[in-house]
Amino acid sequence: MTEIALYHFCVKQIKRSAGQSAIAAAAYRAGEKLYSDYYGEYSDYTRKGGVIYSEIFLPDHAPSEYQDRATLWNTVEHAERHKKAQLAYSFDIALQNELTMEENIELAREFVQQHFVSKGMIADLAVHQPDKGDGGIPNPHFHVLTTMRPINPDGTWGQKQKREYVVDANGDTVLDSTGKPKFNAVATTDWHTPETLEAWRKAWCEMVNEAFEQNGITERIDHRSYERQGLDLIPTIHEGPTVRQMEAKGIKTDKGELNRWIKATNRLICDVTKKIKSLFSWLAEVREELSKPQSPNLVDLLTDYYVKRSSGTYSQKGKVGNLKRMTEVINYLRDNQLLTVEELQSRLSALDASFDTLKGSMKAKSKRMEQLRELIRSAEIYHRLKPIHDELNSFKWKKQRKKYKSSHDSELRQFYAVRRMLSEELKGEPVNVKAWQREYDDFRAEYTRLRAQYNPLKEDLAKLRQVQYQVSRVINEREPEQQIQRNKTIEGR
Repeated sequence: MTEIALYHFCVKQIKRSAGQSAIAAAAYRAGEKLYSDYYGEYSDYTRKGGVIYSEIFLPDHAPSEYQDRATLWNTVEHAERHKKAQLAYSFDIALQNELTMEENIELAREFVQQHFVSKGMIADLAVHQPDKGDGGIPNPHFHVLTTMRPINPDGTWGQKQKREYVVDANGDTVLDSTGKPKFNAVATTDWHTPETLEAWRKAWCEMVNEAFEQNGITERIDHRSYERQGLDLIPTIHEGPTVRQMEAKGIKTDKGELNRWIKATNRLICDVTKKIKSLFSWLAEVREELSKPQSPNLVDLLTDYYVKRSSGTYSQKGKVGNLKRMTEVINYLRDNQLLTVEELQSRLSALDASFDTLKGSMKAKSKRMEQLRELIRSAEIYHRLKPIHDELNSFKWKKQRKKYKSSHDSELRQFYAVRRMLSEELKGEPVNVKAWQREYDDFRAEYTRLRAQYNPLKEDLAKLRQVQYQVSRVINEREPEQQIQRNKTIEGR
């Protein structure tokens, strides 16, 4: 069976409305010190470790001076004049531990060139390999900042959108209520569309899987969600760099702990699902043999198995051990009234239904836990920044308000964002962090209890697998004898 390797492909926008800067984003990803003309400040990430490679890719018609990182992103900042402008696309993509770092870097470069630069985007690539001195699993990945505006053939910045004026049946311009011509804003590129993102995600998978195949590696990655892949597993939650750094230092976090539970649960789900499918397939195969008239029941077959096993055992200890195991498995069948294939099928179906119910409950709880963590995080930001918002409202003079708002622009934007999110989520209900934390802790305890319920299921499946193995052995050994007897019958006729 093909193993699933690590897949992570995330794209976001760098936006002024979120208090972000293209210069700061580029400096962080490249581990450099860059000066922002727009904000009049330095972003210094020269002490940031783990940046092992960086490169700027230009389309043929882009000015060569954009090879300089500060020049490029300051020009982007200058081209975007609106205070809420979208500045760049930011890609965060996992590399593969199964490949060498040289192979990973070459793969990243090829992907950026083929799928970003060939479309006319300028791409700023940075490969990170965070230090894992604690012996943890390496987390190599690469970041790409790409421009959102196309480059015109003459090297100037193009428009993100163009106006298409609305006309009537006669070809005359349609006016709006104010007497101005109506128009639709039409994007000049397809870089923003869900279809393009899906194509990028799929293309990265295909490139990695091709590299795996060329290197004789059986693992594969898949850009589709568990649901789209037909895998009924629980999705992990996004941790982010801060959580990963804390976990790498041995500091346990709620997100890290929840993901460990989810991963362990998914391993159980895969194991149990595989065994249940195997048992259903086996039952379909042996149903005909065990449904024949005068055919022995399961207890008879298992007794036959252990009698033959004991006859080949010379030590008394071995014979006693066989007798004990036979008693255990036969008592299991009798206690659960599993004497026929139909009863075994019914038992397996009941186990499968219990497993599905348990799995559904755990998926629902993990989803709610993620929602609660986001509510708690937003509420903490809201309470921390509310005094700044209150102080802004205390100023009576317009100049004072404007000066204060300008100096606290980033904090106020973040405050408004979380206030809007909480308003949408709570629908008039009050913010209650203590209640959310209690609910989260209750869910965490319940999640742990539910995971423990997998153990009886696994024990039942282990018993059924034991029955499967032993009954199959007896049936396979009897088939040659039955064939000989059938041949003698035919010859006697």
